[in-house]
Amino acid sequence: MRLSTRIGLAVGVTVPLLVLASGWLLLRLVDHDLHRAEDDHLRSRAAAVAPDARALLRASAGGRPKAADTRERQLFSSALDVGVRVVGPDGTFSGGPQPDASVGLPDRAALAPVTVRDGATSWRVLARPLTTARGSGTLWVFAPNAADQAQLRLVRRRVLATTLLAAPVSGLLAWAVATGATGPLRRLGRRTAGLDPRASATRLRHEPSGVTEVDDLAATLHTVLARYDEQTARTAEALDTARSFSAAAAHELRTPLMSMGTNLDILAAHPGLAEPDRTEVVTDLRHEHARLLGLLVMLRELGRGDLVEADALRAVDLTEVADAAAAEARRRSPDALITVDAPAGLTVHGWEPGLRLLFDNLLANALAHGRDADGRARVAVGLRDAGTEVVITVDDHGPGVPAEERGRVFERFRRGPASTGSGLGLTLVAQQAALHGGGATVTDGPDGTGARFRVRMPRTGGDLPAHRDWLIHTAGTNRSQSFPKDGP
Repeated sequence: MRLSTRIGLAVGVTVPLLVLASGWLLLRLVDHDLHRAEDDHLRSRAAAVAPDARALLRASAGGRPKAADTRERQLFSSALDVGVRVVGPDGTFSGGPQPDASVGLPDRAALAPVTVRDGATSWRVLARPLTTARGSGTLWVFAPNAADQAQLRLVRRRVLATTLLAAPVSGLLAWAVATGATGPLRRLGRRTAGLDPRASATRLRHEPSGVTEVDDLAATLHTVLARYDEQTARTAEALDTARSFSAAAAHELRTPLMSMGTNLDILAAHPGLAEPDRTEVVTDLRHEHARLLGLLVMLRELGRGDLVEADALRAVDLTEVADAAAAEARRRSPDALITVDAPAGLTVHGWEPGLRLLFDNLLANALAHGRDADGRARVAVGLRDAGTEVVITVDDHGPGVPAEERGRVFERFRRGPASTGSGLGLTLVAQQAALHGGGATVTDGPDGTGARFRVRMPRTGGDLPAHRDWLIHTAGTNRSQSFPKDGP
């Protein structure tokens, strides 16, 4: 059912009910006003005839028939348009319009006007006590309700007629108004009916209609479609990431798997292999296994960074993260000297697991490639509050990174000649720096020896990068893994 029809029916039902309720209240008020006017008239008539009624009681009690007749005529003359009945110890005198004598009257103690019925006719009755020196009695004053009832019937007929007329008229008017008011909504519906976000890139173009609800609905539809496009793009990126993960894993795992297969073939083909040779083969297998495991872990973390959402970011105490990463590095390399210089409570808005990965891989890289000529590892981690951003430095005392290689060390699967790692550790560092709105660079160490890796990122964070494809695009492609480059 159309909205305009619903509104028309609702108004067509509601308005008559309101008219009936208003009519009932009006009838009550009119009845009250008519009774009050009639009661005021009865009181005034009772006050006017009360002296004549007392005189009639005195004349009848004194045994003066002629005087009583005269007083009775005077009483009925002064009563005018109301009926009068005087009940005394010596008889009852009545005249004018009044109910039959058989109709029971209320208790004389009820001095307020009441209604009595004589068949189909109703009367308003007022009683007034009469006290004289020769006895007491009661004055009854009557007025018919016929005029009042006629006025009430007239009002009732008009209320019913108005109700019957209000139903169709109000319904049609409401339908017409609702049809005009819902016009912008129908136009919006026609414009959105042909939209298919799966098959076309055409999106809703809405001109302000002046109707707040319609404009709000159009804005909501626009937001929903925008979110659909965003989620579609994110889903496509996730699928590309999954495909790239499979391709990269197959490519990078092939060499260690082939090596492990060769070693296993040697063990199977030569069950009596000499112990030194067997130990060498088993050691090589363990090395390749560790390399495979490390590569899979790195690829997984790279994929997590590409798919992280904004709701995963929160306030992170960077000092605590650096201390925890340094403590883990010391546990793994007890011979290394690792120091952390950071102010307490230095916080950034970021993804805590990603920031931990950043520190873990910077420290792992320094411990693997930053040892001095004597094989000692001395690594200094520094954190500095630079106003709106945080600067992270990791210094080692190794051979450093040649100037011509510094722009490529963060590329995926970039390994040095003597490296036994996965080639993804520094890629994870660059990814997390870019994810947090910053960048990573490498320069010479502060005293001219070794390497200094520097990461800058804003403290308050910001929107996540629109495209996060560190797992999709490999080193050597024309598209670079773009991340901000800072000065030394």
